[in-house]
Amino acid sequence: MFILLLTYQKPLEEVDNHLAAHRVYLDKNYANGTFIASGRRNPRIGGVILCKASRKEEVEELIKEDPFYAYEVAKYEILEFEPTKFAEGFEKFL
Repeated sequence: MFILLLTYQKPLEEVDNHLAAHRVYLDKNYANGTFIASGRRNPRIGGVILCKASRKEEVEELIKEDPFYAYEVAKYEILEFEPTKFAEGFEKFL
């Protein structure tokens, strides 16, 4: 499992210009079961995505499809972790 931390590299006006396309990217990955949760960071300096993948290389390829990445709107940091304790019901995401 991976936590993807996005940090905006452009002004919020430019972020907002690419937001609709970024949401299409998110929707595609929710539909195929890759993304589990996502949202804005507070303060609004970027975002966070909880991603189900088996290898970091898979995630690196996946983020290349994000308009935020392609247009250098946001920088991605990829954190890998293995959940060993979690709330009941979360196991369906593992």
